Amino acid sequence: MKVVKRIPNTEIKTSSEVLVSTAVKLASFVLAFATACSAQDGLSVRNRTNQRWPAAEAQKIYLSACAVVQREFGRTLPLAPQVTLVLGADKNEVWFTGREIRLTKWNRHAFAQGVVWLAFEDLMPSQQRLAIAARAVNWADSTVEVEQLKR
Repeated sequence: MKVVKRIPNTEIKTSSEVLVSTAVKLASFVLAFATACSAQDGLSVRNRTNQRWPAAEAQKIYLSACAVVQREFGRTLPLAPQVTLVLGADKNEVWFTGREIRLTKWNRHAFAQGVVWLAFEDLMPSQQRLAIAARAVNWADSTVEVEQLKR
């Protein structure tokens, strides 16, 4: 007689359940990896004065700022704006045209603010902003005051 010992409170999964579970895990891993890879390409650095700066911390803050903006506005697609960190600038500023965060020296808070600004900029491209502004003017023109209707 063969004795089979069962582990209490465990379910035996069918091969199709195992396959689906494995596929979901693999898809999650690929999505996370693709997001991280695309975000890594989004950040570049120009160090004019050869300052020491924490590259790993900058990357971590970049990813975190992008994720926070993405979640705050309910965006489903990953947000990874092209950003160039310029160290050794004349003053701390965000240059939208060149997509640069210019810092006199490394400052994690100023860098995070710059990434948030540039990520926010990517949420709504300029053509979409112009279309929305035109729609706002059209809506304003389409409303009529009650006094105008009495005439």
